[in-house]
Amino acid sequence: MAVAAYASLVSLMHVLDNVQHPARRHRLRLDEERIKSLQEKVQFLQDFLEVHSQRKSQEMEDLARQITVVVHEADDVIDLHAVDQLSEEGQDKSHHMTALSSFCQDLDIIIGKIESITRELMMIKEGWDGEVQEQKPVVSVPASSPTLPSGGKNAMVGFDHHLLRVMDELTKGESNLHILPITGMGGIGKTTLAQNAFDHPYVVNYFDVRIWFTISQEYSVQEILLGLLNDKRDNGSSETDVELGERLYKKLFGRRYLIVLDDVWSIKVWEDLNRFFPNNRNGSRIMMTTRLKDVAVSLGSLQPYLVSFLDENNSWNLLCEKVFGQEGCPYPELEKIGKDIAKGCAGLPLAIVVIGGLLANSNMRREYWEFVANNVNSFAHSDDNNRCLKILSLSYNHLPIQLKPCFLYMGVFREDDEIFVSELIKLWIAEGFLKPVQGKTLEEVAEENLKVLVDRNLILVRKWMYSGKFIKCGIHDLLRDLCLIESEKEHFIRIPKVQKVSHPCWAPYVCALCSSSKLVYPSTSDPSSLVCNMCESRYPYPTKLRWVKVIGQPDERLLQHTKLRYIDIMTLQGLDQYQFVSPATMSLLWNLRFLCVILSNLPEPIVLPSKIWEMPQLRQINMALAVLPDPVDIQDSIILENLNKLSLMYEFKCTNEVLERIPNLKMLGLRYFKYMEDWSYYCLHNLVHLQKLEILGIGAENLLLEKIAFPASLKVLVLAMCGIPWEDMIIIGSLPNLEVLVLQYNAFKGCEWNPVEEQFLRLKVLSILDSDLVRWTAENIHFPNLESLYLDRMYDLEEIPSGIGDIATLRLISLSSCSSSAVNSAKQILEEQQCNGNEDLQLCFDLSFQMDF
Repeated sequence: MAVAAYASLVSLMHVLDNVQHPARRHRLRLDEERIKSLQEKVQFLQDFLEVHSQRKSQEMEDLARQITVVVHEADDVIDLHAVDQLSEEGQDKSHHMTALSSFCQDLDIIIGKIESITRELMMIKEGWDGEVQEQKPVVSVPASSPTLPSGGKNAMVGFDHHLLRVMDELTKGESNLHILPITGMGGIGKTTLAQNAFDHPYVVNYFDVRIWFTISQEYSVQEILLGLLNDKRDNGSSETDVELGERLYKKLFGRRYLIVLDDVWSIKVWEDLNRFFPNNRNGSRIMMTTRLKDVAVSLGSLQPYLVSFLDENNSWNLLCEKVFGQEGCPYPELEKIGKDIAKGCAGLPLAIVVIGGLLANSNMRREYWEFVANNVNSFAHSDDNNRCLKILSLSYNHLPIQLKPCFLYMGVFREDDEIFVSELIKLWIAEGFLKPVQGKTLEEVAEENLKVLVDRNLILVRKWMYSGKFIKCGIHDLLRDLCLIESEKEHFIRIPKVQKVSHPCWAPYVCALCSSSKLVYPSTSDPSSLVCNMCESRYPYPTKLRWVKVIGQPDERLLQHTKLRYIDIMTLQGLDQYQFVSPATMSLLWNLRFLCVILSNLPEPIVLPSKIWEMPQLRQINMALAVLPDPVDIQDSIILENLNKLSLMYEFKCTNEVLERIPNLKMLGLRYFKYMEDWSYYCLHNLVHLQKLEILGIGAENLLLEKIAFPASLKVLVLAMCGIPWEDMIIIGSLPNLEVLVLQYNAFKGCEWNPVEEQFLRLKVLSILDSDLVRWTAENIHFPNLESLYLDRMYDLEEIPSGIGDIATLRLISLSSCSSSAVNSAKQILEEQQCNGNEDLQLCFDLSFQMDF
């Protein structure tokens, strides 16, 4: 229970900071001394758990459970008082005085309970003095990155012979379509083996089409087919499964293809899909990974390939690779202990990799390694699955307590999910269990926590970004199982802080928390009955939530509770006739940090209420067709110092009054749909004052670059529909820190682009989509640090300049729906570079540029 207790304490500290924020002073009446007293006591408990959370005893478990309960009581008391004070009703003085008196009494009860728990903790601690601690102290989070890199391909130590045999099966001369199943227990390395074969240069060149898709235990045929077609649709497809399958069949017909279906759990998957894979009699292959031997035998037209355990020598080599990043152990005093640890992992690569992540962060202390060895060896008589889970638990147990909530939260995602890092960070922040670090934003704290979990091999990187950062991550099935087991023990999430609603859930009687269908009809007099059975069992206290009615009809309603920190509503129909966010509603969502609302078929933009300027916790606003009102002129102007992202803002006016309120903005997305003759009205020249702005996107017609003053901090620029002459590109090329330039839908117009020297000195990624460009003259000196070039729907482009291939840093040229002459020029560039010994350059087709905003 210590993790749940710690997470709730950190979350309450955020609430206490919020309630005391200067922006609240003119709306909330508080007893500041009581609030500060509570804050000090909560801080003490938080610090205590950080130091002593590794102590295991029934007394500690009981007290941790009490801490969790009383902290949630405190959260309820504060929320009740804040909502009452912020509501439009009951604003007379006598009401406030009565409410304040009741609030103080409730706080005194809470403080008394915490003092009682603290006394018991101190009595327990006295008994520890002079004792030898049974468990070694946890290794602290490093202030800087560990010595090991967290990127790159999964190590294939001990798997070279497996890789050669699998590649032989994939590429040997048999012409009929064959299925190659790879089987073995969870964590044995099936996916790693398949991925390395899939990405091997020989395999890449051998097959015309390669597609990878991961199948979960719960799957839909439509989702699989859309994935195989690389058809990214948030809300499914209007096509039937048969129609999608026919599209896939046509895509694969006549081409030599390799399809990988990863993590297959049922024969039925193949029965649902097999008719959509043509037998071209040209050596096409389907490779599957599965834990189930009967599935492998039933599906395989080739003998199932069994991945075996690593021997002791290869186990030791893999451990060295993960701990030291090299062959062998550079610390002679650790070698024997390390070999004992490797042997104790019983040849299971996942266990070795995770323990390697633990040891890599151990500061190479001998006593710590001995402790790990003793624990690993104690699992020797367990069966394979239990042994693996126990070894994984060892790594989890020795995480710093600040990291444990972040890891446990991974259990809320579906099996095999590819999770956007930006979304994960928002969810971590919304739940409130990230401890603030002075001088760093919560986003930076989250990124550091994620990197440590990746370095410890507890979270997997799924997709890398142009800059070396990763934009997608995931978690191994067995580690996800561990998250679920530990979360169940901890009762980890007690009240949801996130609300996600999406089409087609806009219907009567849907759950107000998860928007799934309810099993029983709700009572209109009891808002808490709008919680489905699943959420009611998952969250211990849904009945204590205070609800805000946002939109309503007699039989349809969308509710939000006042503790929400993240609202994400997408593609709901019919909302145009209602006011989505009223001023009263907005003021009651007083802990809100992220507001994401993407509605379709809006007849006119949504005007946000002026109360938006009185919400100091807001960090991001992402809304389609949203208008930000002018700031409210109050006596003490409120600075939204946490606001770092404004996206899809409609006709945004960059006045000094607005920008002064949002000085820490890092990402800004603007849309202007009217044809403007005079851009001065929108004051885009003031953008230069946003000195922390790194990402800027503008969609507009007839945009005049001379009316914009870009800040020097800008790293990413996205322009769409602007119709800017190519001659004006010199303005953008002069930006000193620009790394990514994305031009979409005739952002620049004209037949010819002639770059000039000493421009784009830091540009790494250039993406052009849907342009009428015909002639492009460029040399390597014009883009000296370019790494990736994406060209999409360039129907008129005659050729890619040959000098582009001479850029020393260039690694990728991707073309999609381009002219045949442009494609031929790209192939010629690749051939020339290969002849010159450049094996790093890749040429890809139908690969669109993606960036997570």
